Amino acid sequence: MSASIDDQSAIQDLTTRYATYLGRHEVAALVELFTADGTYHAFDTEYSMTEFPALLEAAPRGQLIVNPPLLDIEGDNGSGSQHYVFIDQRTHEMRLAWYDDLYRRTPDGWRFLRRSTTFLRRHGGTDQGRDHDPARPTTGD
Repeated sequence: MSASIDDQSAIQDLTTRYATYLGRHEVAALVELFTADGTYHAFDTEYSMTEFPALLEAAPRGQLIVNPPLLDIEGDNGSGSQHYVFIDQRTHEMRLAWYDDLYRRTPDGWRFLRRSTTFLRRHGGTDQGRDHDPARPTTGD
């Protein structure tokens, strides 16, 4: 089902805030974009919001450039997909990827219930990511 203009605008604002806060390394603000039971999935690992800040601390800093998400909304739940380019601040190397999202409408507006990353690789395939830093935490660390 197609999203209303209001829902499209609100979720696009959510995803834009994510990209902005990530680029500015505003970790607490990023966590607030998720539901309390929300998760982030990458590197074949599901990170809760209590584990997410440690993952962000281990990640390289850089700029996330995103397109508007493709959305499917039904009532107070939705899903979406959003392609992006991440540019490493130190090396200017790029990563091509997309997010697959689950959203939930809350009293505070739309939030991520789950955000999952799939990386596009030079060999033509895709995967959920490789360790980008030996210090990257795994769940339960």
